[in-house]
Amino acid sequence: MNAEFFDAIAQLEKEKGIPADYMLERVGQALITAYKRENDGMTDNVYVVPDRVKKEIRMFVRKTVVDDVYEPYEELSVEEAQEYKPGAVIGDIIDIDIPTKSFGRIAAQTAKQVIIQGIREAERGMVLSEFTSKEHEILTAIVSRSDPRTGAYILEMTSQGEKTEAVLAAGEQVRGETLREGQRVKVYVIEVRKGQRGAQVMISRTHPGLVKRLFELEVPEIHDGVVEVRSIAREAGNRTKLAVMSNDPNVDPIGACVGTRGARVGNVVDELGGEKIDIIKWSDDMAAFVSSALAPADVISATVQPDGKSCRVVVPDDQLSLAIGKEGQNARLAAKLTGCKIDIAPASQAQAAEEAVDEIAD
Repeated sequence: MNAEFFDAIAQLEKEKGIPADYMLERVGQALITAYKRENDGMTDNVYVVPDRVKKEIRMFVRKTVVDDVYEPYEELSVEEAQEYKPGAVIGDIIDIDIPTKSFGRIAAQTAKQVIIQGIREAERGMVLSEFTSKEHEILTAIVSRSDPRTGAYILEMTSQGEKTEAVLAAGEQVRGETLREGQRVKVYVIEVRKGQRGAQVMISRTHPGLVKRLFELEVPEIHDGVVEVRSIAREAGNRTKLAVMSNDPNVDPIGACVGTRGARVGNVVDELGGEKIDIIKWSDDMAAFVSSALAPADVISATVQPDGKSCRVVVPDDQLSLAIGKEGQNARLAAKLTGCKIDIAPASQAQAAEEAVDEIAD
């Protein structure tokens, strides 16, 4: 029976990856729980010794030899002790073998429940560990079902053989995007928490990190570190601005991201459901960086203000609406990308202001 038990634990380790030592520890706890259930008043002087080589489990209760027995679960008399250890004297510690076969049906059921619970906890722990290692990464998930009440989607996720479900909340979905049951979709793992029912994986389709990871998958130069993504500003479903730089003077960072005939950026756009992506060259010169960030609008001049946190930009009159963008989106994303407050003025207004200053000076 013991041999079969050890074989079953070895099979669990092989098939589910649950360490045998972990299961033996849980088995020991189960046996102790079962024994205490039938021996009310028993304290923590019961312990289990598994032997994987001999494939046997032995259980003992440890008692102290005393002159007068007051606690029968912890003490035994000299006469009783000598039955287990001839020559035993007061103060000796005696380990008494407990035959596990003597457990009753209820106790055995208790042991079984503890073992099953141990297996479940081990499996949840493995899932938690696996998905925690995927934080801030992209995983491909399968849409399992939707929740009409909340608008959320339930996705099934798999990583290295471990499976779990994750909720794509309405707030983490791209506006206007509809997912179908059975559809494979890439999601960004924001965080993994330990929940009451195991791993709670927080995922998103709107996080800027999704765009960055998608480019890493499509652009080998980014994956290898030759091209670096320095900043991202995103309004999911509409537009993303990506600032990149090259660590190799012979590599064009924008060209690497766009790819031949726009193939690389096109694959990312397709994954994001047609979201527009502006790829901009990073610059330490804030004025130049702001000018590039306002693309596709042309910039006549950009002047960083004395506070170093704002920039005044002059654009052609016919480019003003393009620089600002629909509902201010282009200017808003440019400001977020650069971390700089941007004040945009048309050339005619800027010229009038300069003429006014000149008149005052005269």
